[in-house]
Amino acid sequence: MVLFLMAFQIGAHAQSKADRVIGYFLTVDDETGKEKSQVQIFKATNGKYYGKIVWLAEPNKNGKAKVDEDNPDKALKTRPIIGLQLLKAFSFNEKTGEWDNGTIYNPTGGKTYNCFMKFDGNKLKIRGFIGAAWMGLGKTATWIKEDAQR
Repeated sequence: MVLFLMAFQIGAHAQSKADRVIGYFLTVDDETGKEKSQVQIFKATNGKYYGKIVWLAEPNKNGKAKVDEDNPDKALKTRPIIGLQLLKAFSFNEKTGEWDNGTIYNPTGGKTYNCFMKFDGNKLKIRGFIGAAWMGLGKTATWIKEDAQR
């Protein structure tokens, strides 16, 4: 019984560590330093982590809601940016403390990249890359955790 309780406590600790990524994150434009969007990261029923855009600093373009106009798939060019799922299928790696094996979609350009995420203090470092992470062909963004949806 004691071994079961110890195993349960260890599993619960790993679970809470993995779920730290759940919540709302503010993204900032690299060039201007201005707030750009807010992303909600959540855990799906399959146990993996996903993220969707829930707020945009500039939600409209030419008087209409922004859409995924740069998507290479013509059928997806009219889907709204707000609600767009851009993080997909991340798993928590207990050894590295990272969420990995996921992808990130960049609506500015319409491309999807391999991706991993890790915390640096209260900031989430998001690394999108081409090929393997060690190849250095990618970009890192820093997202700031927020308490609630905007």
